[in-house]
Amino acid sequence: MASDRRRVRVVGIGSGGLDQITIEAAEALRASAYALAAVKGPADALVDLRARLLARHAPDVELVGVPDPERERSSSSTSTPLDYRGVVLDWHEARSLAWERAMAARPGDVAIPVWGDPAFYDSTLRILDRIAERGRLALDVEVLPGISALQVLAARHRIVLHEIGGTVTVTTGRRLHEAVAAGADNVVVMLNADLPLDQFADWRIWWGGNLGDAGETLVAGRVGDVLAELRGHRERLRAEHGWVMDVYLLRRGEGTTA
Repeated sequence: MASDRRRVRVVGIGSGGLDQITIEAAEALRASAYALAAVKGPADALVDLRARLLARHAPDVELVGVPDPERERSSSSTSTPLDYRGVVLDWHEARSLAWERAMAARPGDVAIPVWGDPAFYDSTLRILDRIAERGRLALDVEVLPGISALQVLAARHRIVLHEIGGTVTVTTGRRLHEAVAAGADNVVVMLNADLPLDQFADWRIWWGGNLGDAGETLVAGRVGDVLAELRGHRERLRAEHGWVMDVYLLRRGEGTTA
């Protein structure tokens, strides 16, 4: 049975802009003893952004970095959905152990700043569930929603994500082709390792890279007309800022079958 208890605030901090954070989220950061962040390397630009956000909204709160376990990314280990899921679950277990050690070593409430909103393609809540299930630390978890990249994308392009009475599918770059094969024709795509869009030349795209950050870049148009430009922007953002996070809406053009 757990002998120690921690209050954990999972705080959505927006897609990159220091002022995208809500008043509620800023107050949650300030009410915490420290903030926790996974560190992926000696020059982790996303950790630096979290530090700048704390300096702006919660300057008395220390940012504690936790070295992030390596995740297997070889094509042989992630070639099928089942393989990929297994790799991710192993990584979640390793990360949860690292976070548990960090929290056990420090008293007080902890904030975990999460990019965008914790509800979309983020592992934080699953990792906290693993810590709670082991029972060595008792966790009281509170979630503060954030402005997601989906919302920022729609706002920047001044669009509605779905057509009148229609639907929108949210998926990852890895599963885009699967979604389209299942009939999706209006798709928001996140977590992109690249842009596998050559077969969608006649679809329309609304794309945003590093939304909310100083390097924010927007492109819209027919995929076949703008794909080379999009790939160039991805490389440029990575080179200039040390990271690239992009999201896009892909909509089937009239008369297209791909």
